[in-house]
This record gives sequence, structure tokens and C-alpha cells, in this order.
Amino acid sequence: MNIRPLLDALDLQEEAARALADDLRAQIDDLQTRLREAETHLEHLAITRKTVTGLADRLPAVAPELPEHPDYPRILDAFNHATGPLRAKDVCEALGHELLPKNVEGTRAKLKRLVKLGILTEADTGNFARKQ
Repeated sequence: MNIRPLLDALDLQEEAARALADDLRAQIDDLQTRLREAETHLEHLAITRKTVTGLADRLPAVAPELPEHPDYPRILDAFNHATGPLRAKDVCEALGHELLPKNVEGTRAKLKRLVKLGILTEADTGNFARKQ
């Protein structure tokens, strides 16, 4: 029996396997390089996070922007002069609005918006105060 064709077939398979192994080694080298780059980037991000959080307490607090309505600065002024919590009716009076239900409800909505912005707090239902 002639085994030469069998040996030639094995040679072809060995060459293909070597080529595949070489290609995979090249891919592994590329992936290791990319992994090192990603890990370095993560380290830099961790250092940046540490730096930023370390400096955060030195940054001045930025007050949220008030909605564009002339009542908002006046509402805050009423709270600056108040000695305790205010109700929507109290704020209406401070703004010089008539104590009509539509005015009180409109003012209450503005107070709730200031609570959402983190400027006021609602200690008890309907009692609003300046956030400390």
C-alpha cells in the first residue's frame, strides 16, 4: 500500500493547523495589547474620578436656575425674610396676590416646583421652608 497520499494529506492539514495557530497567536497578541490599553484607560479614569471627587467639596455650590416667571425671585425673597415655614396662602399675601383659590393653587404649584429643584423643602404637607 502506498502511504504517500496519506502523508501529503497530513502535511496539508499540518500546514493549515500551523497557519491557524499563527493567526490565533497574532490575534491574541492584538487582544492583549488592546486589553492593556483598556486597563490603562480604566486606571486613568479611576484617578480622574478620585481627583474630581477630592476637589468637589472646594467647588462653589451652583444654584439651580429658576423658571422664567417674575414670581420666583419674589417667592424666594419671602422665604429669606420668613422666620419659619410658609404656606401657599402666606406666600400669596407676601406677593400681594388676592387670596383667590386660583392664586393660592398657582402659588402652591410654584412652591412644589421649587421643592423639585431642591431650593425649598416641604417639611409637613403644605408647609414650605428654605432648604438649608
